[in-house]
Amino acid sequence: MEIQELYQLYLKHPSIQTDTRKLQKNDMFFALKGPNFNGNKFAQQALADGAAYAVVDEEEYAINEQYILVTDVLQTLQKLAQYHRKQFDIPFIAITGSNGKTTTKELVYAVLKSKYNTHATKGNLNNHIGVPLTILSIPNDAEMAIIEMGANHQKEIESYCAIAMPTHGIITNCGKAHIEGFGGIEGVRKGKGELYDYLRTINGTIFRNTDNDYLVKMSEGVAKQITYGSANANYIGKRLTSGTFLNVVTLNSGNEVNIKTQLVGSYNFANVMTAVAVGLHFDIDIDSIKHSIEAYQPDNSRSQLISIGNNQVIMDAYNANPTSMRAAITNFANTDFPKKILWLGAMKEMGPDEAKEHRELIDFIGQYSWEEVILVGDEFKSIDHPYLWFSSSQAAADSIKTKQPEHAAILIKGSRGSRMEVLKEAMS
Repeated sequence: MEIQELYQLYLKHPSIQTDTRKLQKNDMFFALKGPNFNGNKFAQQALADGAAYAVVDEEEYAINEQYILVTDVLQTLQKLAQYHRKQFDIPFIAITGSNGKTTTKELVYAVLKSKYNTHATKGNLNNHIGVPLTILSIPNDAEMAIIEMGANHQKEIESYCAIAMPTHGIITNCGKAHIEGFGGIEGVRKGKGELYDYLRTINGTIFRNTDNDYLVKMSEGVAKQITYGSANANYIGKRLTSGTFLNVVTLNSGNEVNIKTQLVGSYNFANVMTAVAVGLHFDIDIDSIKHSIEAYQPDNSRSQLISIGNNQVIMDAYNANPTSMRAAITNFANTDFPKKILWLGAMKEMGPDEAKEHRELIDFIGQYSWEEVILVGDEFKSIDHPYLWFSSSQAAADSIKTKQPEHAAILIKGSRGSRMEVLKEAMS
């Protein structure tokens, strides 16, 4: 079946599903494959559960007209998303980077939706499946689209740009993340820079943080640049360090506007300023921007401040790499909490730098005084240190259940694979 024909069916059944457990009546089911599953085997069940059609790529499963046989289901999903994207003439803002992508996306979304019918990536559906699914969920009356793009190897962002065709782009930063796949910090910059490369070729617009010097070279040749940061930018702001939550003062058009966020961590300054710059660029007044950002509450273990008993927990355990670890730890060390505890999970995808990066992290936390430090993960096992160590988050949680912290501030941070949320659940 040609993409144009499939698109006509999609217009009649615009809800796409790849998981039969989430299927709703009249959805279109795309039978994706993975290393450990074959979606074709679930196509019959999807139709029995009310799907309008099932898109499959193995002929033996295409037994009647409700089955749409294609060469490759994933490629068909991506081509369908690209075809849908071509029906829009609105700003498509792509966001990528090593840290802060999802928080930045949520802040930008909060600001833009105050004026425009805005559609954004849900959660962190930012990979080769999530990007096309996000695009296919954009309604015809959308006025703005925000597409988050994650990547752990080169050419990945390039492939997402081919599908999403962004008109605007944001690289939050380029840090030591997914080093194993990118092959070092220069590889990270090259990979994330594929967004700039695409926008350069189409004469698109980028929003660039002037506080990240390396973005200057990466963005060479991009004619349309909207800049933001703490100095030398179109939109300037400054951090206020008092209190637990981040306050940002914007300094534009001779006016000072104090934005009191519900975000923990001065490292969120760049995320807030991105949203300010995007909002002002798209003619949203600063009072609306202030209200939208102040109303935003982080969730899903991203810069959350949670009260558990008589303890204050900073939950920042959705992701971790050497750059974000240092930022979170430095910020925590500089807070006014009298009794500070660190519970840190291992950093994943470090490749050959794994031992070195974890050794340097231990040296880094040793610069500060802590009430207690717990390290979780085999990556710390062979490194000498004076801290408590557990091979797994469950082992650490079992220990915490027997000795609960009291009247403490606790930073919980680690890579998603470290499952540090288990430690929070062990508190009562």
